[in-house]
Amino acid sequence: MIKVLIVDDDKLVRKGISSAMPWNEFDMEVVGEASNGAKALDFLKTQPVHLMLTDLAMPVMSGIELMRAARQLYPELHIVVLTLHQDFDYIQEALRLGAIDYIAKVQLEKEQFEHVLQRIHTRINGLTSTIRKMPAQNEINFHYRNVYALVSQDRKSEHKWPMELTAHEDEIRWEVERHSCMWAAPPSEEDQLFHQLRESLHQVPQCTLLVLSDVQERTWSQIKNWIMNYTETSLFYAYNPNNQVIAVSMNEEDTCSNEPQDEDLDRIKQSWFQTPWTHHDSYYNQLIDQFISLRLHKGQLMGLLYSILMEWNRIFAQTTLGRISMIHSFESWYEVEEWIKQTAASIRKADEQTSYSQEIIDAVKKAVMIVQQDLEQAYTASGLSQQLNISRSYFSQCFKDLMGKTFNEYSRFIRVEKSKEYLLNTNNTIFWIAERVGYSDEKYFSRIFRELTGLLPSEYRQLGRGNK
Repeated sequence: MIKVLIVDDDKLVRKGISSAMPWNEFDMEVVGEASNGAKALDFLKTQPVHLMLTDLAMPVMSGIELMRAARQLYPELHIVVLTLHQDFDYIQEALRLGAIDYIAKVQLEKEQFEHVLQRIHTRINGLTSTIRKMPAQNEINFHYRNVYALVSQDRKSEHKWPMELTAHEDEIRWEVERHSCMWAAPPSEEDQLFHQLRESLHQVPQCTLLVLSDVQERTWSQIKNWIMNYTETSLFYAYNPNNQVIAVSMNEEDTCSNEPQDEDLDRIKQSWFQTPWTHHDSYYNQLIDQFISLRLHKGQLMGLLYSILMEWNRIFAQTTLGRISMIHSFESWYEVEEWIKQTAASIRKADEQTSYSQEIIDAVKKAVMIVQQDLEQAYTASGLSQQLNISRSYFSQCFKDLMGKTFNEYSRFIRVEKSKEYLLNTNNTIFWIAERVGYSDEKYFSRIFRELTGLLPSEYRQLGRGNK
């Protein structure tokens, strides 16, 4: 009999689920209820529970916090998430923490009770059949020389792990997380296990086989946590579909950066905008090396890429130099580099559609970035053309053709755009803002601003803040 605990801060929901669902038909029994995560943990200490249904949004201790604690204390406990709204981020976090399923409460309103329980029961039976032996978390491993882990970079699909590989009674295997599973076998069975796991790689999308050494005299909790940490950090960079077996040691330390330095991020941004990396392998490899050397965590890397794309599209989206398509998510550095290659190809294609040489296109891009990065400086077409070693008339012609505006028009446009940000997001005076965007004369700045926007700076600030 599967013993069930229901955790929800709404008493009516708890009673409704407890009384309305056909538990007996699926060999289940509700043995308790709790109104928050803290009370649920107290209950778990006193009675055996096989399945816990928990809400995510609760006072005292949220469902996510409860899951983290319960998974650590009771690793064999099955957890199903109850959610009022099908919030993708919360659901993904819950599944990452080991939830076997989730139930949107609207499903219960539609009286799909039997379907819901059938799905959960099937999932539990499938997991139970895969776990033949699971050591205690604090038990120390003395007998197994290596641990093998299949890890998928695909976080969205449901994986069916190739569990029935050997029949040795001392083999250990269980799910670490939804996207990773680990095995250990006695020395005499290791070669067979390794070969079978390697042969099964094609069954799981975007999969890597980790051969983990230096696992002896470690607790199984330490081994499991090491795999989870490695998966979330180093494997992001190590994954390669052309090299799916990776030997790693528990003595290895995490090589990802804790906090990137501003100057390192600025160097990458400058390389993206100011070096011809899209057309020359040496510059491309230099850019890639700069990215990899920072070893940014996935979230940090995504933030950097988004900032680069937003800046690029703000500057070039309406020009012949082209817009870069935005990205959604990457699960590995391999995917990031594939995207960078595609981006380079799209930029080259846009460049090829113009009649100008690549040197001229790069010069115009460089001129744009020089002006963008120092708006207080009063750059002129004459001064920049001399700096770039191009005749003034030819530079002006190329700039207008590629950017869609004359140099003076573009210079005024970006200064006014920056001043809009200052007007809406600071309380600084109009004179202060005028100086920051390259105008020493406040009245002249106000006249230029009104010519481009139809409003004086003070009117724009008042109107913009009034709409917030």
